[in-house]
Amino acid sequence: MGRLRELFAPEVVAVVGATDREGAVGHAILENLAADFEGTVVPINPNRDSVLGRECYPDVASAPPVDLSVIVVPPSIVLEAIRESAEAGVKNVVVITAGFAETGSDGAARERELETLAAEYDLNLVGPNSLGIMNTRPGMNATFGPENALEGSVSFMSQSGAFITAVLDWANEQGIGFRDVVSLGNKTVLDETDFVREWGEDPETDVVIGYLEGIDHGDEFVRVASEVSDDTPVVLVKSGRTDAGAQAASSHTGAIAGSEAAYEVGLEQAGVLRARSVQELFDWARALSGLPVPQSDGVAVVTNAGGPGVLTTDAVGDASLEMAGFTDETIDALRDAMPEEANVYNPIDVIGDADIERFERALDIALADPNVGSAVVVSAPTAVLEYDRLAEVVIEKREEHGKPIVTSLMGGSRSRAAEAVLREFDIPNYFDPARAVSGLDALARYRSIRDRPIEEPTRFDVDRERACEILETARGRSGNRLGVEAMDLLEAYGIPTPEGDVVDDPAEAQALAESIDGDVVCKIVSPDISHKSDIGGVRVGVSDDEVYDAYEDVVAKARSYQPDATIIGVQIQEMLDLEGSTETILGMNRDPQFGPLVLFGLGGIFVEILEDTSLRVAPIGQDMAREMVDDITAAPLLRGARGREPADVDAIVESIQRLSQLVTDFPAILELDVNPLVAGPKGVQAIDLRLTVDTEEL
Repeated sequence: MGRLRELFAPEVVAVVGATDREGAVGHAILENLAADFEGTVVPINPNRDSVLGRECYPDVASAPPVDLSVIVVPPSIVLEAIRESAEAGVKNVVVITAGFAETGSDGAARERELETLAAEYDLNLVGPNSLGIMNTRPGMNATFGPENALEGSVSFMSQSGAFITAVLDWANEQGIGFRDVVSLGNKTVLDETDFVREWGEDPETDVVIGYLEGIDHGDEFVRVASEVSDDTPVVLVKSGRTDAGAQAASSHTGAIAGSEAAYEVGLEQAGVLRARSVQELFDWARALSGLPVPQSDGVAVVTNAGGPGVLTTDAVGDASLEMAGFTDETIDALRDAMPEEANVYNPIDVIGDADIERFERALDIALADPNVGSAVVVSAPTAVLEYDRLAEVVIEKREEHGKPIVTSLMGGSRSRAAEAVLREFDIPNYFDPARAVSGLDALARYRSIRDRPIEEPTRFDVDRERACEILETARGRSGNRLGVEAMDLLEAYGIPTPEGDVVDDPAEAQALAESIDGDVVCKIVSPDISHKSDIGGVRVGVSDDEVYDAYEDVVAKARSYQPDATIIGVQIQEMLDLEGSTETILGMNRDPQFGPLVLFGLGGIFVEILEDTSLRVAPIGQDMAREMVDDITAAPLLRGARGREPADVDAIVESIQRLSQLVTDFPAILELDVNPLVAGPKGVQAIDLRLTVDTEEL
């Protein structure tokens, strides 16, 4: 069991700020605890001798030994109340009181003090500004919500206390139960990562679900959730979707890899199923908490109604599932068992006059087919079919075949009794067949998550000391930006670059060009000019005798375009034969929540227009890097479409890993673009580079 289990399973709970006053939060929490809690509830209030008929103590120290303190006092004395609890040996604290960082600078200062105090005493602290917590096994409702939760195996966290009260009211009506419930509040100490870790170690939690508005430490969350999701499904609704393009960024990667994109890829790498709505969140939770994981994606549909059967088939097509192709033996068995008018192919239509025996035969035959991983039973009410008996058949066949079955017994009052029977055996019923399929889809997607290999990133032999020296040159630069003058940074980490260097004199430029075989490229080097080719700051195919004039030409055009720009010099670079090569981009943007977000895609001057890219959170291993290459639409170009000679994909994959190692090794790198990274049949070459460095991190 995890270190937070005592938080959810205390024997003695103190309500600090308990009161008899109707309508007060301290009254509501004490009343909720007194209703069902199997342990001892202790009111704490120096101004009362008793509260709700229970002996009241002036402080926690004078009460029986307390396992959990629930703090419901004014903000000005919260710190004092916590310290008193901590001094009395209490390790678990829930701060209900608001008035902290959510209220402004004064509240934020109080919250920093609270964080320091919690660290001093090593407290498990929920909140502040929390609705409270629940554990249904001992009947502990330490919240001021109006509803207690039903008992179940789903553990639920939310950043919104109001969301919890609404959900519990609805869930009780739907018969959905919970193991633990947590209102995260301001997440000053304990956050979503702590609870995912705890519930992953809890044998009584089958599914972790949550409503989040943000994730504070995304990199740690990805690591922890990746481990937990191997055994326990994690399903989240994340609100606050934003337009990634609205973020101002100085690099191509920064413009593309905005906050919402970071959440998408971060949660995917964490093995989290991201629901798009509250309904989907609980539809998936119901399927994941009670049904076995299907061994294949093949779905059988058994129905007595043609229209709903077609709707179900469409829903399967929209999901990651597929309609199972029946074997000849299955089709022959269905023909023998069904009337001539029935459809024996998938979906199986047992037609409207089907009685319970016909449904049972069809379902039994379908589930016996080796191509069927799961089944959906869809029914419209008829005079010859009793839903409660159909529910019993579904339960029996689920047990017999060991395959997941969901139902869509459509109707109102006719379906309620059957739904209650199914619920006892953890089989979800959905009015809408598409929701039933969505539940099965969540199971199949979780199977992919559970079965994915866990890969350790390769550590390459690199020149880290040289890289550090190059990054140090960003000190004092405009915006702390570096460009092609830092190309040796890539070389230090084993990413190939063309021969060349940056010079600040036309005569030096000519001498350098003469030492390079063939024509060269002359490129202005300035941290203040991003799109060099747009202003005539790049000359290609320059011969030795033209380099002197080319140098002066690109400098003059840069001065004309931006007179105050810092001109470092001109890069003289070997001109590559790009015939048969593809321009790609390799970059990184350091996300505030998830850390280094690595990007790969189609590069060149149209990168922000086409946005044919894939993203992953670093560190990145070989398999993940290869997935990044495969994910882009232009992947066939790299693999040799239409007679093109294939690019060296292995070299691309290695470069992605090496860049991942670079940006992981140096948190000071905030943004980085290699554009283009030219990928040809014989390897890759990084042609251009720009990056932004936080020199305080060096």
